[in-house]
This record gives sequence, structure tokens and C-alpha cells, in this order.
Amino acid sequence: MPNSLSAAKSQLKITACSSGGDTPTPDGASISLLINPSELSMARKTDYGGCVPMGDTGSGRNFARMQPGNLDFSTVFDGTGVVPLPDSVSLAEVQDQLDLLNAVVYTYNGQQHEPNVVQILWGTLLFFGRLTTFNIEYSLFRPNGTPLRAKATMSFQGYKSTQEAALEANQSSPDLSHAVVVRDGDTLPLLCHRIYGDSSYYVDVARFNGLHAFRALRPGLLLHFPPLG
Repeated sequence: MPNSLSAAKSQLKITACSSGGDTPTPDGASISLLINPSELSMARKTDYGGCVPMGDTGSGRNFARMQPGNLDFSTVFDGTGVVPLPDSVSLAEVQDQLDLLNAVVYTYNGQQHEPNVVQILWGTLLFFGRLTTFNIEYSLFRPNGTPLRAKATMSFQGYKSTQEAALEANQSSPDLSHAVVVRDGDTLPLLCHRIYGDSSYYVDVARFNGLHAFRALRPGLLLHFPPLG
């Protein structure tokens, strides 16, 4: 007998977010797609700065930054009645569905002074981003010109809050966990100063790592520096 949870169909849902805080909050208008995408494309890119030095043997250019990921997919909106409307989809007309999609992903948000950050949720997919391209192709019409079927193709660029981006750019941040291998000449106060900017945390780090004789650290010892509370 099939598992009812795994067999249940879920619609891809796009929800407008408020992004005034540290993390986007999906609390705005939303749309559940009538027809889920048959394909999703996710792309990530890493940038390296400068030119490859002459005579380089493989080290290449220096790392510059991690770019936000991109999510691309297409969906079909159908108003012929061939595809039954689930409970999560209340708008039967294709143009009404497209207007709602446009309001969620494209319309300029005057309070945030930018288009909406949106949450895209479907199965195991959880993506926060902003629309970069939005194309609509109409393929079927009523005699009076009302659209009966349309294909929408969308691309989204991943979104990170200012805090998240700063932490990723500054891997020495005290808000991140660190694992450090002790080198000759290292002391616990010195390592705490490098990571936290304050050497006085050495007692807490010693306690966290279960150190008793921490005044003379053994080279090669692996220490963990937890994020500041």
C-alpha cells in the first residue's frame, strides 16, 4: 500500500517576503502553481580575481567571492478545465493567475524600495531570491482573445541578508565556529585575539576544549572556537 504522505501531490508555492530583518520572512501574497515544473535548473558561480600569473603551475587566480545561486524553471497556466484545480488554486482564469504571479514576483514594493524577495518552496526545495527575468508565452485563446493557456519562464537570483553575506565574506567572524590546528609559538590568548578580537576569552575556550594545561599548547593540537553567545 503506498505511503499517503509520499504519494500526496504538493504545489510549488511562491511567497513574497519582508526582508527588513536578518532573515526574509514569508508573510506576503503567495501563489501555488497549478502545474508544477517538469524541470528545475540551479546554477552557482565562484569568482576569482585578477589574471593568471605567468608561469602559473596550477594555483591560478586568487578567490574573490561566491556569487548568489540562480534558480530557473517554467510552468504552464491552463484555463481549459483539462487540468483540475486543486484546493490551493482558487483562480480559474489564466490571466488572473498570471496577474497574481506578477504581483508576487515582479511588482515593485514601495515599502522595501525594490521588487519582492520571495520564498520558493516545493518538496525539499527551499530558495530565497529575487526575480531577474520573467517571460510569458501565450499558446491558446478563446474566440474573443482571452488566453486559455500560457507558459511562464522565470529566473531568480539567490538572496542573502546583509548579515548572512557579511558572515560569509568574513570567515574570521566571531559569529562562526572555527577549528584551528595549533602551530609552534601559538598561545590560547593569542588565538582568541585573532578570532574574537579579544584575548580574554581564552578561559572559556580552554573549558570548551577540556584543556587543563593550556599555557603551553602542543603543536598539532586541534582546538575548536565556538561562536560568541
